[in-house]
Parts: sequence; C-alpha cells; structure tokens
Amino acid sequence: MRPVNIDEIVGQRHIIGAQSPLRSALGRGELPSLLLWGPPGCGKTTLARLLAAHADLKFIQLSAVMDGIKELRQVFDRVRDARTLERKGTLLFIDEIHRWNKAQQDALLPHVEEGTVVLVGATTENPGFQVIPALRSRSWMLTLESLSDEDLVILLERALSDGERGLGSRSLRLERDALFAIARTSSGDARRALATLERVAAGLDEASMHSLEAIRKHLSGPDLLHDRDGDSHYDLASALIKSLRGSDPDAALYWVARLIEGGEDPMFIARRLIIFASEDIGNADPRALTLAVSTMQGVHNVGMPEGRILLGQAVTYLATAPKSNAAYSAINAAIDTVRNTGPLPVPAHLRNAPTAFAKQQGHGNGYLYPHDHPHHIVEQRYLPESMGDVAFYQPTNHGAERVIRERIAWWHDTIAKRK
Repeated sequence: MRPVNIDEIVGQRHIIGAQSPLRSALGRGELPSLLLWGPPGCGKTTLARLLAAHADLKFIQLSAVMDGIKELRQVFDRVRDARTLERKGTLLFIDEIHRWNKAQQDALLPHVEEGTVVLVGATTENPGFQVIPALRSRSWMLTLESLSDEDLVILLERALSDGERGLGSRSLRLERDALFAIARTSSGDARRALATLERVAAGLDEASMHSLEAIRKHLSGPDLLHDRDGDSHYDLASALIKSLRGSDPDAALYWVARLIEGGEDPMFIARRLIIFASEDIGNADPRALTLAVSTMQGVHNVGMPEGRILLGQAVTYLATAPKSNAAYSAINAAIDTVRNTGPLPVPAHLRNAPTAFAKQQGHGNGYLYPHDHPHHIVEQRYLPESMGDVAFYQPTNHGAERVIRERIAWWHDTIAKRK
C-alpha cells in the first residue's frame, strides 16, 4: 500500500502540499538535500523513494544501524558508476542517520557539498542535537508529523478497496467506528495501522458488515511511543513540569501517567519532582520539598506498580501548592554576582579567629552576636564592603513566603528604629 506518487501521500500537507517550499523546488526541477525528522511510520522512507522517482534519481538506501564507512565507500563507487554508465544522479537515503557518529557523518560532507548525491537523512530524534552542524547547514530540515486518525482511516479504506495491493479481493466491510478504533491503537503509525488491519482481517468473514464489537478482541492497546533515551523522554518530562508549574493537577497526572505507562524509570520522575519542589514552589510551601524527597524514598522502597500511588499524591500536591521561584532566582543571582566580582575578601569581623595570630590580625573584631540583642537581630554588615547593598532574595506574597516577606520587612524596620 506504499504510495506510488507524491500526490498519493496521506498527511504531511505542510511538507508536500501544493504551496509548500519543497513542492515549489520540485516544480523548478530542484531537489535539495533533506533531513526528515518524525516519529516511526509517518512516511519518511516513502517520501524519500517518491522524491527519487519524481526527480529521476537512482535510489540507494543505507541503515545507520547496520552500515558504516565501509558500506558508504561502496555506495559512492555505485554512485560514480551510475553517473558514468547510466547518466543518472543518485538520492542517498540514510535511515536513522542520528545513529552515525561524527566521523561517519563527516564522511558524507564532501559528497553532499560537491553534489555527488542528494542526501536524504531520516531520524526519529531531533537533528539539532544528533546531526553535525555542517550537514544541517547543507540540508533542509523538515519535520514530519504523526498521521491523524482521519489520515489512517483513509489508508485503511484504501487497503480494503484495493484489489491489487490491498485486501480488495476479499470484499471485507468494516464500519467506520471499527476503522477508527484500529487507527487509535496505531499511534499515528501507518505501518502499524495496516499490519493491524491485516491481522484483524484474517479472522473475519466476507458475509457481513463488521462492527467495532466484532473486531475489539483483535485489537491491542496503543503504542505510547516512549523512548527513555530519546526526544519523547524529554518532551513528556517537560510537559509534566510545565503542567505542575501552571497549577493544573489533571494535566500533571496525565503526563506522569504517560511516563509511567511508557516504561519511564520512576526514580527519574521522582527526581524531577524534587527539583520542581525547590525551583518552582520553594519557600511558598517549604513542605513541598520534604514531600518530594519522601516520595522518592517511598518509590525506591516499595517499587512499582504501587509507587504510582506515591507519585500521584506528590504530583497533585505540587500542582496545587502555592508557587514561587524566588529562592531559585536568588541563588542564580548570587552565583552571577560571584562570577562577575570574583573572590571578594571576607569582612574582618566575620572571619574565624581560632588562633592568637588570627586575633592579632583583627579577625572577628567587632562581630556582634545576634542572640545578645533584642529580637535576636542586630545592625551588622555580612556582605563584602565593595558590593554595596544587594537583595538577591525577593520573597513573593504567595503562601508561606508572605510571612517571610513580612518578617524581613519587620527586621529592617526594627533596625532602622534603633538608629
């Protein structure tokens, strides 16, 4: 059921639609080198094959998982033969190009620069991280999207009606609800959808219209497309943190459920919750950090699947807690100041004086012990003299931080009244 021309492709209209830059380039007889980034089953290989046919180029495919420099050298021998004997250019398709190391990717550069081949690299990982800058600068980067359920239903209907390439000779009939159910379990993957249809069709007769109920037993759950080392790992973690920061407990529960069901390490989730509790809640609710640390210890002790209960409690608490990044901003501001000002000397009255020599040097002279003064506060400088007055920590009016803000203001007022 692979499309036989570009117009037969379902989905990806932003890339191959009539007004897209790629179609405009093809209309001018041009085909640039491309990096195709998208999830499995969205049509990267199909598009590369059709582009080669459209541009009348010889199609050669390598797999970065199976092939290396040796195979690449052999390819360029074939490319030279094609140019000499067949008077034909070559489109070199490299599947999973992100799996090649820098040296292997570097080996492509001179051939791409000289136009020896049109390179089309396919990757399921962000090429901004996985493909060397030199190749990226010489290629168009195109992002392919997972196919929608509607797109997949179109493909399934084609497969049911096509007697030459599909199942049309069997005259099978499935209600649209049944087709959409197949699409939903396919997670935007055309290969998975067609394979599921083939499996379902093997158990159906041709005598009647088949409903969703009739095929339900043949369906499996959707593939959650989670890779613990890939982009989805970071995308889902980012969605979780942003939902927590936005105080949306339902969204946070959804994303943590996606991580759990996708097979994510629960300790990774727990560590992210600890960071969030300090970075985004901080002193607005100091109990949040304690809860997050306890959650990690609890998940470690009880394991999964029961650990999901602890993660669910932590996520709902953190999402609904008052938010403040004042402590996070404060440590960053302090570090920036240290980097800009260098190692300023510790004021003499704050220095340790463990020896007679240190005391002779004036270490500790003039230090005022706060507990000897009313309210345990005293007017005394604790920052280096050359820094002037700074205030890294700016408590908000949210949650427990409101009390901290009022306390600091009271300290300043009390000291001012003593003058």
